[in-house]
Amino acid sequence: MTPPEITDSHCHLDFPDFDEDRDALIARAHEAGVTRMVTICTKLRLEPQVRAIAETYDSVFYAAGTHPMSAADEPMATVDELVKLAAHPKFVGIGESGLDYHYTADSKDVQQESLKVHIEAARQTGLPLIIHARAADEDMARILTDEFKTGAYTCVMHCFSSSKELAQAALDLGFYLSMSGIAAFPKSQELRDIFAIAPVDRILVETDAPYLAPPPFRGKRNEPGYTAHTAKVGAEVFGMDYVDFAAQTEANFNRLFTKAAA
Repeated sequence: MTPPEITDSHCHLDFPDFDEDRDALIARAHEAGVTRMVTICTKLRLEPQVRAIAETYDSVFYAAGTHPMSAADEPMATVDELVKLAAHPKFVGIGESGLDYHYTADSKDVQQESLKVHIEAARQTGLPLIIHARAADEDMARILTDEFKTGAYTCVMHCFSSSKELAQAALDLGFYLSMSGIAAFPKSQELRDIFAIAPVDRILVETDAPYLAPPPFRGKRNEPGYTAHTAKVGAEVFGMDYVDFAAQTEANFNRLFTKAAA
């Protein structure tokens, strides 16, 4: 029986973890029903390598931005630079950008400046902003909301594992929440409860591969084919058959990532 089609909305296929078997892992993803992957560039100087992967595989799309943990060490992105990159037919999102005060709180001013650049690029291109948020919920909610008042944009809270308050702030703006392997961990019931209050038409699924492999692969290298394991937990959270939940997340991805859908 053919597995339901599903999209890994966030992975890092350029990471050296995949250098030995990229062809094979993409083939495995297809066998698992993962018919599309969005690979994310986290440092703009690496964009050519990430773009090359998207150009090599029909099922791979890409996005680019400056990860908040690198914001202080990399040149500040410009709106023009991001808009120019977005002209590529397989470039489908802006980011990942955001705020991370867990390890890099000392660079929070630079992170906030970088985030606002990425938001403006998302506005100008009409492509979704891809947000990384960790240990920065109040600032994250405030900036996303204030910026939205200045001018609307679309957004996904990637690998969402923050507070109920940040989830609600994002949902109130019409944004999407993405489930990663964290949502499938046995101890993540509180996070599953947060997802359960979200409208099911605002949910995406992802791996964040090579990180955060869901059970039964926890502690091992994650890969796009494992998206289905997280999505099966997602189906349980929403009380849906897996086939229906997979179809719902596909519709959600197509609505947000319109360029990949086209």
